[in-house]
Amino acid sequence: MERTKTTGGNLKALITGITGQDGSYLAEFLLEKGYEVYGMVRRASTENFERIAHLTNTVPLIQADLLDQLSLIQILEETQPDEIYNLAAMSFVPTSWNQPVLTGEFTALGVTRLLEAVRLVTPKAKFYQASSSEMYGKVQEVPQTEKTPFYPRSPYAASKVYGHYITVNYRESYDLFAVSGILFNHESPRRGKEFVTRKITDGVAQIKCGFSHELRLGNLEAKRDWGFAEDYVKAMWLMLQQEQADDFVIATEKTHSVQKFCEIAFSHAGLDWKECVVQDPKFLRPAEVEHLIGDSTKAKQQLGWEPEVDFEGLVKMMVDADIKRWASIKG
Repeated sequence: MERTKTTGGNLKALITGITGQDGSYLAEFLLEKGYEVYGMVRRASTENFERIAHLTNTVPLIQADLLDQLSLIQILEETQPDEIYNLAAMSFVPTSWNQPVLTGEFTALGVTRLLEAVRLVTPKAKFYQASSSEMYGKVQEVPQTEKTPFYPRSPYAASKVYGHYITVNYRESYDLFAVSGILFNHESPRRGKEFVTRKITDGVAQIKCGFSHELRLGNLEAKRDWGFAEDYVKAMWLMLQQEQADDFVIATEKTHSVQKFCEIAFSHAGLDWKECVVQDPKFLRPAEVEHLIGDSTKAKQQLGWEPEVDFEGLVKMMVDADIKRWASIKG
């Protein structure tokens, strides 16, 4: 299954979005496999390398931008990667309603710019595109498979659909090894605090440690198929180790509500969620996605992939990490 260069030396991987949750876990995973790992970062006046602070001595970070075609060509010329993982995107769904055009520039056209750079500079490299379960939106069937029609319900999701199909187009038109992983929600202690799962566990920790007394949330009935991010980055890598390029749904095949997440999180901290959670209409989406639950049969059969951390274990892991952090602040 594992590849090594016939000419000697380690395989090289380039990760866009390396400062994010998935990028940090993927970088760790690839380093353990013996890869040379490069990270693509945007030029910014304030840099947030918190998730990869422990990797900055091992992983060179190179500036480039999905909005700038030339910078993408240059980073591929400089690094000459064997594998490219495109995890960079405007990834927070509510923000995509406030900045729909910019979301399209990054999350849709940015994929095209990167694929075009791959075609011109490193056509033999294997390319991974981060697709999303949000593409299913107003779901056409339950559970969702690789063949389920997309029905996006946000600018983010619509942009991801474009990114997904342009990847298919480049695979079929230019014979690139280009795949899309349709990943359902995956969380971890490294999840951004704007996402509901981390908002809950961080809120639990603040209440537990005496920094707050309530947690304001939107739709408690919303259901998602939640897995552990570290399990999901393994699936990304497995997709690029196959003989043929193909797309895969990655999911736990189990769905839980936001309320259930709250129940487990608060209970684990010895709190009653009903006494702490306040529903706030300002956190409701303009259009809610419906019953998202993935069927990962194809990934299990062809990739040999299985999720290792279950839902309850994931929630407790996140709560423990946030309580530890807030307790250290309290001193």
